[in-house]
Amino acid sequence: MFDLIGADNLPLSASLIIFLMFLSSFFSAGETAFTAVSQARMVGAEKEGNKRASLVLKIISDKEKMIGAFLLGNNVINILASALTTSLLIELFGEAGVIYATGVMTVLILVFAEVLPKTYAFHRADQLALFMAPFAFVVINVFAPITNLIAGIVRGTLRFFRINLDGKSTSDENIDLLRGAIEMHRGDAEGIDRQRSMLKSILDLEDITVEEVMIHRKNVSMIDLDQTTDKIIDHVLTSPFTRIPLYRGDPDNIVGLVHSKWILRELKSVGNDVTRIRVEDIASEPWFIPNNTTLFDQLQAFRDRGEHFAFVVDEYGSFMGVVTLEDILEDIVGEIDDEHDMSVPGVRKLSNGSYLLNGSVTIRDLNREFEWDLPDEEYSTIAGLVLYEAEHLPDVGQKFTFFGFEFEIVRRHRHQITMILVRVPPKPSENN
Repeated sequence: MFDLIGADNLPLSASLIIFLMFLSSFFSAGETAFTAVSQARMVGAEKEGNKRASLVLKIISDKEKMIGAFLLGNNVINILASALTTSLLIELFGEAGVIYATGVMTVLILVFAEVLPKTYAFHRADQLALFMAPFAFVVINVFAPITNLIAGIVRGTLRFFRINLDGKSTSDENIDLLRGAIEMHRGDAEGIDRQRSMLKSILDLEDITVEEVMIHRKNVSMIDLDQTTDKIIDHVLTSPFTRIPLYRGDPDNIVGLVHSKWILRELKSVGNDVTRIRVEDIASEPWFIPNNTTLFDQLQAFRDRGEHFAFVVDEYGSFMGVVTLEDILEDIVGEIDDEHDMSVPGVRKLSNGSYLLNGSVTIRDLNREFEWDLPDEEYSTIAGLVLYEAEHLPDVGQKFTFFGFEFEIVRRHRHQITMILVRVPPKPSENN
């Protein structure tokens, strides 16, 4: 065969070199396609019955073997093509053919066997991987004995230098990878920002405690059972809330939880005779949970118990506030307003681009709504951030700069910061 290759049979020699370049581009494209292919999309396609997707998943399950096969095929072909071209050009131009062959093969291999196929494969990884899967599977298995030998030599060499490649990804590393993928979920389509925010909030459920999203005790609507029954019922029927905590004497002495529907049902059963109703008999037992319970655990607990409402207590058993299923869902999807929600001003954007905020507005809500990056590890509200960073109780009119944001104290009630003006740093694009 090689006797037919040479200057005497130039068309055949050129055709063979071109064919080898085509094979080289095949291996280069395959290496990139199977490295960049979306495993998530392949899993979805496999569930829909796509057999080639199953083959792709089988190939990328052993990336070391896959890459070894493609690199082996690519290098053998490139070396062979270079040798044939050098031999051909030496026959045609003498010793100068070596220089010509070096220039020609550098251009051919770099452009047509490396950059071009890899660029195309990078932008069409999924489609190309599905198309090449059957051929790649055969090539990988044919080269398996050699690639296994090479892999053994590589691992032995790395082991000699005490480099271990057998470590498995930890849970935190997988979460970080998922967070990175969510951050890349961007585009011009309507709702993309909201989707990204929701996905990030779901991952944060294990890092947020109920204390950070609960309704503080000072804002909880409660009923004292020492009142007369008719006053209690009036409170229940006029309240914007359907579930109301009950206490006796002292708000820390919580004795139960009553639902407005239970009161209405009881009123109907006694013919609207209020004197025949004992509210404590209708109420359910209070459910107390520690303030350091994570939202993920509490969400599971709500589901398992079929409950929607829990009382939050600290390590000493003191009542801190309440948390509902809606509070946790709102932490994921954002504020959920219904016909019973009370409209409370929290954030107002001014015409100059700054924000007037209630001190009780949570940093998580601000970060999620405006994609700020304010820390919330040591505090949960914007007032808490200012107090923690300032290290003293500031006066009205004082200004601070933390994390690139400017905070100005607008209003203070005793020892509580109630209103803050926040000036947001310009985005990088705005400086250009």
